[in-house]
Amino acid sequence: MLKYLYTIIFTILFGVSALAQELKCNVTINSSKIQGTNKSVFTTLQTALNEFMNGTKWTNNAFSDEERIECSFFITINEYGGSKSSGTLQVQARRPVYGTSYQTIILNHVDDDFSFDYIEFDRLDFDLRSFKSNLTSMMAFYAYLILGIDYDSFSLKGGSQFFDNAQMIISYAQKEGYSGWNPYENANRKNRYWIIENILSSSYSYERNAYYKYHRLGLDQCADNLVEGRKQILQALSDIQRTFDSQSEISTPYLRLFFDAKSEELVNIFVGATQEEKSEAYALLTKIDSFNPSKYRKITRSTDNMRF
Repeated sequence: MLKYLYTIIFTILFGVSALAQELKCNVTINSSKIQGTNKSVFTTLQTALNEFMNGTKWTNNAFSDEERIECSFFITINEYGGSKSSGTLQVQARRPVYGTSYQTIILNHVDDDFSFDYIEFDRLDFDLRSFKSNLTSMMAFYAYLILGIDYDSFSLKGGSQFFDNAQMIISYAQKEGYSGWNPYENANRKNRYWIIENILSSSYSYERNAYYKYHRLGLDQCADNLVEGRKQILQALSDIQRTFDSQSEISTPYLRLFFDAKSEELVNIFVGATQEEKSEAYALLTKIDSFNPSKYRKITRSTDNMRF
């Protein structure tokens, strides 16, 4: 299922007129916490951000409409005054699993440092090689993060160019005084800087490889060969354990990205496995994802079949 090869063939046969942008993105803004203010600015901004995310050409590759990456951005505004807003951003992205109607979550992340300046009807400009605004820089950062993870799931380290783009956004944004871009501002190393630093570090190469093994060799095989698919997923978890064992931090941003997206799915994968697979999966998961031990107990206690 080399979807990008299929896209190239489609382009040659039918031309570029039927091709779409890369993201199928839904942006929602919740401003219910803001009282006594004309909040039409957020309605306008929501429309503008949807147009920005879906209308920007993020890559040089050709996508058909069916191949667009489904994602959602849920912005909660906690404070607003003048042109300044701050709050949180939850980003979720999904990828289809071969031979099924199932969509697997590849990213489910909350950014607590979401702050920006915006006046109603401002134009949303973005340039990869300069800083235009914190708002478009953050949205573009997550667009490239989604693309990088998606491409990594189809080929070994296939998303490198997009992670490099995200790193370029960081390098320009660091000088502008907004939070979330610098290595020294978060003691827990859980901001945008550390996410990309982890992903591009050779110390995390086993985890990056695991994204491919988990999705392309694991999930994509499950419809035709469930036993082999689960075997590959277990091997992917073993690769992630190698990353975990090499780190001094109990939890790093890249490790958390994986398990924030996959913990529920992993339970569903292994509840119907053999007892040996259940035991191995439970031992791995409770070691490398100490945030969800009660969730993983369902694996050893259940007799259900695998459910997507």
